[in-house]
Amino acid sequence: MASVGAHLRELRTRRGVSLEEIARTTRVAPRYLESLEADAYDELPAPVFIRGFIRAYCQALGESPDEALACYDTREGHEPPPPRPAPLPRAAAGEPRSRGTIVVSLILLVVLGMALFTVALVLQPREEGQPSAPELGPAPPPPVPASEPAIPPPPVAVPSTPPPGPVPASAVPRAAPPSPAASTPPPAVTPAAPAPTLAALAGEFSAPYRLIARVSDPTWIRVRTEDGRTSEETIPAGEVREWVSNRPLVVTIGNAGGVALELNGRALPPLGARGVVIPRLVLPPGSR
Repeated sequence: MASVGAHLRELRTRRGVSLEEIARTTRVAPRYLESLEADAYDELPAPVFIRGFIRAYCQALGESPDEALACYDTREGHEPPPPRPAPLPRAAAGEPRSRGTIVVSLILLVVLGMALFTVALVLQPREEGQPSAPELGPAPPPPVPASEPAIPPPPVAVPSTPPPGPVPASAVPRAAPPSPAASTPPPAVTPAAPAPTLAALAGEFSAPYRLIARVSDPTWIRVRTEDGRTSEETIPAGEVREWVSNRPLVVTIGNAGGVALELNGRALPPLGARGVVIPRLVLPPGSR
C-alpha cells in the first residue's frame, strides 16, 4: 500500500491542482501540506490535526478521505483505533437495577407500616369505664378537734396604695435626636447594563462582510461564502483566519468557547462555552 503522502500527491497530480490552490482552499499552511506529502510527520502537529489536514486535503480535491485516512492509520508503528464494544441491551442492563429498586421499595413499605402501627397504638384513646387518674388540687385543711375551739386565722394586712400623683417633667425620658447617618437616604444603585447579544446587532452591518476568527483553543470551523463554496478545517490555537463575502456567511463552529469572531472590525458577543457546537450561524445576524 502506498504511503499517505504518495497517495495525496497522486490525487493532486491527477486533478491538475497546485499545492498553493489547496492551501488557499483548505486554509492550511503550505509548509504543513508539503510535510504531509513528504510523510514528514515529525514536522506536523498532533495526530488529531494530521487527520484533519488529510480530510481537508481530500475534500478540496473532491475525493473521499477514507482511503487516505486508512493509509495513515495502518502506517508503520501506528494501529487503527480499536472498535468500541457493543452496548449491552437495555433490558439486560436495567434488570438488576429494577430488582434492586423493588427490594428497596418493599423494605421501605414494611418500615413505614410498622411506624404507622406504633403511632396508632400510642394515640389510641383509653376504653370507656376505665378509671382515670384523679385531678390534683389543693390539699384540704386538717380537721379541728371538737374539744378545742377553732382559732380564726389572723387578718392579713393589705398595704394601702397611695393615689398616683403627677409625674415630674425631669422624670420623663426624652427621645434621643436622630443621628445624621439614620436620616441620610442610602445611595441609589445603578443596575448593570445587560451584555449585547447577536440579535441586538441585527441591521448594523453592510456588505461587503469581512469575518475574522481568532482561535484560542483548537477549533473546527466550516464557512460558506457568497458563491456557495465551503471551506472546512481544524484551526490550531493561536492562529487567525479571515473570510470576505458580499452576501451573508453561514458558519458552523465545533468549539464555541475556543474562538472569538469579528465582523467588519466589530467584536461579536461570546457564542458559548468550551465544547459547545454552533450549527449554521448566519452572519451578519438577522440575514437570510
